Amino acid sequence: MQSQHKEATRQETEQAAPLLDEAYRVILFNDDIHTFDEVILQIIKAVRCTRAKAEKHTWEVHTRGSSIVYRGALPDCLRVSAILEEIELTTEIQTS
Repeated sequence: MQSQHKEATRQETEQAAPLLDEAYRVILFNDDIHTFDEVILQIIKAVRCTRAKAEKHTWEVHTRGSSIVYRGALPDCLRVSAILEEIELTTEIQTS
């Protein structure tokens, strides 16, 4: 009986792990200060994505006011947010 409980707990933990890996998200907000290129380059630096992906996020920020630029674990989101804020971009970390 106890081994069945341990196995069930192990399976629940394994299923929850992927959820924790993307439990947070970094939101980037629009401003009237930075150029498109500045934002694109900073997103590439922070998120390590392609230029095309960074351009997509930048356009979404410009047209909608914000974009979810990253999803991940809290330490990763804190790192991404800090890099974006190096040039005084406005970000927010939210739970998914």
